[in-house]
Amino acid sequence: MRVDAPASFAEVLRTEEVLLRRGAPAIHVAVMEGTTVSYGVGVPESAPYLSSAHRHGIPATRRSSGGTGVLHLPGDLVWAVILPRSDPRVGRDFTRAYARLGAGLVTALAYHGVEATWEPAPGLSDEYCPLGSRGEVLAVGGRVVGAAAQHLSGTALLHQGTLSLDVDRDLVRDLFGFPDDSLAHHLASVAEFGVRAHPKALAEGVSEALVAALGPP
Repeated sequence: MRVDAPASFAEVLRTEEVLLRRGAPAIHVAVMEGTTVSYGVGVPESAPYLSSAHRHGIPATRRSSGGTGVLHLPGDLVWAVILPRSDPRVGRDFTRAYARLGAGLVTALAYHGVEATWEPAPGLSDEYCPLGSRGEVLAVGGRVVGAAAQHLSGTALLHQGTLSLDVDRDLVRDLFGFPDDSLAHHLASVAEFGVRAHPKALAEGVSEALVAALGPP
């Protein structure tokens, strides 16, 4: 179990790549130190939101996991569960196991009085991953506060997710091309639901909850 606070997204990826190569069970949670756009392994460099990020002076970093674009703000959390492919906790249903692999997020937020659930992605955007149409998202009152994606190597599974402590809907709209003001109804941060914990303390709570939720192999 490792918590890095703060860390750049590039540092997060380097740490998780080492953990993935090692292939042993691990939990990693990091607090973002800057604004970054990350994008999935299958996204072309010509994606319009990458050009928009460049115009805004926002660095963009390719993930090894799937999905499309994600805006990370300072203080947001990036978390990961790494398990060997042979570990029974991976299971045959791992591509659909958002609620199981991300159960620690639900537990950690419940500690702060916030009821979160993993729900089917809302299908509102082809470019902004938390509002996309694939997989599941972490939602509070029907508003998305987190998402997850995966990378399966030859030896291990990386289940990587985000949790928004802040939200900049105007910037999401500018980067990803939303044509209206509906984002307020679909996108939120946990701070808007009353979570006032320091980001590092929340990260430590999330890491402990992820370990507890996974249980023994």
